[in-house]
Amino acid sequence: MITDSGIIHLQGRRRTLKRTYFSVSPANYRRDAVAFRESHIREYFGQKVLTFINRHVDLSNPANLVISTTTRFNILNQIELFQNIVNLKRVNDIRYINEFFEAVNSRLQEGRFFIGCVETKNLRKRRILNKYPKGLNYLFYTADFIIKRILPKLKITKKIYFFLTRGQNRVLTKTEILGRLIACGFRIERLERIDGNLYFVARKIRQPLFPKSPSNGLLIKLERIGKNGKIIKVYKLRTMHPYSEFLQDYVYEINHLLENGKYKNDFRVCTIGSFLRKYWIDELPMLINLLKGDLKLIGVRPISQSYFNIYNEKLKQKRIRHKPGLIPPYYADLPKNIEEIMESELKYLEQYEKHPFQTDVRYFMKVLKNIIFKKVRSS
Repeated sequence: MITDSGIIHLQGRRRTLKRTYFSVSPANYRRDAVAFRESHIREYFGQKVLTFINRHVDLSNPANLVISTTTRFNILNQIELFQNIVNLKRVNDIRYINEFFEAVNSRLQEGRFFIGCVETKNLRKRRILNKYPKGLNYLFYTADFIIKRILPKLKITKKIYFFLTRGQNRVLTKTEILGRLIACGFRIERLERIDGNLYFVARKIRQPLFPKSPSNGLLIKLERIGKNGKIIKVYKLRTMHPYSEFLQDYVYEINHLLENGKYKNDFRVCTIGSFLRKYWIDELPMLINLLKGDLKLIGVRPISQSYFNIYNEKLKQKRIRHKPGLIPPYYADLPKNIEEIMESELKYLEQYEKHPFQTDVRYFMKVLKNIIFKKVRSS
């Protein structure tokens, strides 16, 4: 039997065994559990990671889940909703990333945090170049990029790659991870580089969008505002990393716009994308939209809903009365900031409503002159 003093007495036929039992109060148990959890995080991931987690999550609260896993089974196997979820495994090692993020969303309370980490492409490049001797380091980096970034994206090699690697240690861009998080119902709250990884704090704000066709291929279709406010699919060559389309609001929120109306410090644009944009190569597939009748040759640029929301109401109403154009008045008037871009578009639309054919011919000739003699290029 157990006595009030916490001593267990075991009585037998021939002898009596006395053993001391140490009772543990709930407060002491919780304190020991937290110390155990913190010591393991510190041992395996470092003090900086522990400090980062402690800034956002109360490790003494049993309603917070701290886990290190690559499978969504370990998330879906939880039968309760958690206040916060921390996964200490890198996203690079997760085979089905979207499904994993969706599983986290399903086990997280509304408005609460999901904390995780990823080794981004740029951080990985820095690590490899610093690891190997000069001369060899770029060879190793090139091979690593081809095998672990390009092969998983190609249909002909994708299945073979994932069969051999199980999707572990993939090369992932910052754009792709943030875009996936936003598509899966999260808002990015904080980013911090710690020991070669990018740690994120994402808040659950809605259910996942369950994206099925993100912009992975070379030829992409982007949703843009067309005539009468109708959403049209505009064809372009991809110049941004995958899942960029989910990041427009985020990029505008943190960086706003440059004077020329482009997004400032737009990390979504890939290296070759800058070249394609400079010489309008990325816009050549828009000729398909011209043939389909979604666009006309001269007209205001087809823009996304996020960009459209920046415009004033008068210009919005003017815009949706007409088809967007392949060649915008931007290259005729050369405005310097977003306000001047809006003035340029409004001026064009007002002139077009009075004299459609003459206005388009005049703007076309002016754009041609600026490209040939002023060396105007896209940016």
